[in-house]
Amino acid sequence: MPHLSSHYYRVFIFLVGVSATIAYRLVIILNNYSQFWVKIVWYIGTIGFIWYFAHRFRVENRRDHLIENLRLVDKIEASQSFPKEDKTALIYVLKSLESSLAKWNYIAIFVFSGLAMAYAIYVDLSAILK
Repeated sequence: MPHLSSHYYRVFIFLVGVSATIAYRLVIILNNYSQFWVKIVWYIGTIGFIWYFAHRFRVENRRDHLIENLRLVDKIEASQSFPKEDKTALIYVLKSLESSLAKWNYIAIFVFSGLAMAYAIYVDLSAILK
């Protein structure tokens, strides 16, 4: 059974995501001042997004597997323990989690951030080695 990450790790991941988002916004401002700092904040933002969205994918994947492997929707539908309104709400939540396409969005952001990072490293190292 998967377990929740520690509260501190979850706060850390949240801060990584916020920092990456802020870094990407700073690129626009710094573009008018210093290409050096543009590269620094771009790398910070890209690394942050890779880390954050890899984490979010793992969380979504674990949820999907739990719902499917434990047959939670079937169990709730068959249960007589819940009032009808609670049962309907729980089934809705589980089915929406199970059918969410969010993890594919996380995969796309992770993959394209990784490709962008690889390309940027290649270009930056080529410029240094000239």
